[in-house]
Amino acid sequence: MSDLLYSEEEEALRAAVRDLLTDHCDTTSVLARAESDAPHDPALWKTLADGMGLAGLLVPEDRGGQGATHREAAVVLEELGRAVAPVPYLTSAVVATEALLACAEGGDLLDGLASGRVIGALAVGLHTAPGAAFAAVRADGGALHGELTGIADAAVADVLLVPADDGGLYAVTADAVTVTPQTSLDLTRPLARVTLDAAQGRRVGDAEPAVRRALRAGAGLLASEQLGVAEWALTETVRYLKDRKQFNRPVGGFQALKHRLAQLWLEVVNLRAAARAAADALATGEDTDVSVTVAQAYAAPVAVRAAEEALQLHGGLGMTWEHPVHLRLKRAKADSIAYGTAGAHREALADLVDLRAP
Repeated sequence: MSDLLYSEEEEALRAAVRDLLTDHCDTTSVLARAESDAPHDPALWKTLADGMGLAGLLVPEDRGGQGATHREAAVVLEELGRAVAPVPYLTSAVVATEALLACAEGGDLLDGLASGRVIGALAVGLHTAPGAAFAAVRADGGALHGELTGIADAAVADVLLVPADDGGLYAVTADAVTVTPQTSLDLTRPLARVTLDAAQGRRVGDAEPAVRRALRAGAGLLASEQLGVAEWALTETVRYLKDRKQFNRPVGGFQALKHRLAQLWLEVVNLRAAARAAADALATGEDTDVSVTVAQAYAAPVAVRAAEEALQLHGGLGMTWEHPVHLRLKRAKADSIAYGTAGAHREALADLVDLRAP
């Protein structure tokens, strides 16, 4: 088993990303974007991808990337989760990138994704678990026909990786498809319907192994984003309860609230262990399926509960639109069904470790 503690390099990476997000991703601007027709922040994405080289962390150096591992990508996602940053990092730099890494063709596309100049999206519904069936479009003599729903960040993607019924994964440029926004609970990660009407695509590889690899990485690293959300909720709630006074004493001094926060702290610590184990397993290839399913089975309930506790313990203030807690609650709730629900992962885990329910 590897050392799951953060290395000095990982902590330095965290500090750099957090400083950038503190300066360029404040709650007011995220809220303003979420209320507009363009929730994504292209300037922030350019700085993360181009300025800091973070889009290519998972791409080997000989293929134009940084040659880092899933551990570093996980640290970035923790910070992006804390800030609910409206950038397509998980969808492009992790999921689409992993899909292309499993393909024989498409090296030029991988270069684009690694540099951040091209944003990619895997055209598989965000709700799809790593082992679940996924929709495919009809391939007819090089032209693709069909409709795919629940595609995260399709609105900003330059290229879509589309599975077809002939077993291939096709790269389709965004201008060849129709992207229709769908109602999304999480305003910072919009979903869309993608319609292909005789769209021309280039086959880059086989869909099955590419989609499986991409969804597994997405599910495993999503736990780190959920950890970031939960840590923000815990930290901000503790800070607020120290400042807020009632009966002339800090609210955080009341025994009942101390117990609630202590319980939440334990759950967040456990979530950190599960998320780190998943990231490390993805990096090393050891017990990957088990580690990813354990992390996802545990992460969603903890992230949702942390955000709910934050909202409740902020009192009336937490119920306001201006307070940032609702952004975290929506992200936590949306993440709880992304890449499979906790229940789906528990069922998968039962099969993996041969402990099915009687």
